Amino acid sequence: MENWKEKLRGSMQEPAAFVKWLLFACIIGLVCGGVGAAFHFAIGAVTELRLAQPWVVWLLPGAGALIVLLYRWCGMEKDRGTSFVLVAVRENEPLRLRTAPLVFIATVLTHLVGGSSGREGAALQLGGSISSKIGRWMHLDDKDSRVITMCGMSAAFAALFGTPLTAAIFSMEVVSVGVMYYAAIVPCVVASLIGTGVAGWFGITPTAYKLLDVPGLGVVSALQVIALGILFALLSIFFCRLMHATPKLYQKYLPRPVVRAAVGGAIVIALTYLVWLWAPGTYDYSGAGSHIIARAIAGEARPEAFLLKMLFTTVTLGAGFKGGEIVPVFFVGSTFGCVAAPLLGLGSSFGAGLGMVSVFCGVTNCPMTSLLLAFELFGGEGLPFFAVACAVSYMLSGYYGLYSEQKIVYSKSKPEYINKKAE
Repeated sequence: MENWKEKLRGSMQEPAAFVKWLLFACIIGLVCGGVGAAFHFAIGAVTELRLAQPWVVWLLPGAGALIVLLYRWCGMEKDRGTSFVLVAVRENEPLRLRTAPLVFIATVLTHLVGGSSGREGAALQLGGSISSKIGRWMHLDDKDSRVITMCGMSAAFAALFGTPLTAAIFSMEVVSVGVMYYAAIVPCVVASLIGTGVAGWFGITPTAYKLLDVPGLGVVSALQVIALGILFALLSIFFCRLMHATPKLYQKYLPRPVVRAAVGGAIVIALTYLVWLWAPGTYDYSGAGSHIIARAIAGEARPEAFLLKMLFTTVTLGAGFKGGEIVPVFFVGSTFGCVAAPLLGLGSSFGAGLGMVSVFCGVTNCPMTSLLLAFELFGGEGLPFFAVACAVSYMLSGYYGLYSEQKIVYSKSKPEYINKKAE
C-alpha cells in the first residue's frame, strides 16, 4: 500500500510542476510584457524627439555623468549589466529590483541624447530583475528562482522585439554555452507568448523583414554562404574584442567614472559631427539604428557603416552609458552582409539577412536561438543557408562573447568539457 502511494505521489510531480509554472509564467508574462511594452514606447518617443531636435546630442556629456551618478546614488555603481543577469541564473545571485527602473531610465536617457545602444539587452535586465524579485516574494527555492528569472528575461525580450520563440530559447541557451536549461522550457515559452500578446494588445507589431534574392539550394550557393560565414565569424571576434577593450582603455586613462562618462559623451558628439560633415544630415549611428537595418535588408548600405556603428557603440557603452548590444549587433551584421555578399556573388538583401543572424550567433554563442531568429524575422525563407552560416560563425568565432560572465561549458570543436568564461 505504501509503495502504491509513493508511486502515485511520484506520478503527480510533473503535472503539479506544470500547473505551477503555467500560473507563474502567466503572471511574469503579464507583468514583464507590460513593462517591455512601456519601455518600447518610451524608447520610441525619445527617438522621435531626438530626430526632431538634433541639438540634444550636445547633452551627451551631462547625460553620461547623470547616469553614472544615478547608479552611484542607488548603490549600483558596480553594476555589470546583462552579464550580472547571467550570473543570477547560473549561481542564483540575487538581482535587485532597483535594477529595473535604473536601466529603464538610463537607457531611455542614452537614446534621447543620441548614444549608440540597443534595447534588448536592457530588456533582459528589466525582465530578469522584476521576475527575480517576484520569485523572492513567492519564497521560491534556489532552483525555481533561476527558472523564474529566465521567465522574466524571455517575456521582456519577446514584448520588445516580437519574437517569442527566439526570446524563450535565448534565455535558456545564453547562460551556459553547451548546456540548455530545458527545465525552463514551459515557463519561458508561455511567458514569451504572453509577453508578445501583451505588446500586441498595446499595438506593438512584431519585427519582421522580407528577404530578396534568396538563391536556390546548391553546391555553389552553399560554398558562397560558407565563405560569408567565415567573414561573419571574424567580424564577431573583432566586435567582441572591441567591446571588451574599450572600457579598459577608458578606465586606464580616465579612472573617475563621472569624468569617463562625460568625456565619452564628448567623443560621441565629435564622431557624430565628423560623420555629419562627411554626409550632411546623417545621424545614422545615434540610437539603435533600426531604420538602417531595414534599409540593409532592402539591399542598401554604405560600405563603412558597420565599422562606424561598432565605433559609436563601443565608445558609448564603454563610457558608462546604458542600453543593449543586440540591435547594434544586428546593425553591424546586416550592413556588413549587405556589402560583402555581392562580392561573393550573392544578393545584398540576402547577405544582410545572413549577416544580421550570423554575427548575432557569433557574439552570443547561441546557434539554436539564431536559427529561430532567422525563422521569426524572415519567415523561414532560405533557412538551410542560415543554418550553414550560423554553424560556421558559431564554430569559428572561438570562445569570444559579448557577455564576460557567459560560461562556455563544452568545446565548440569536440565533445569536451572546458567550463571557461567567454573572452
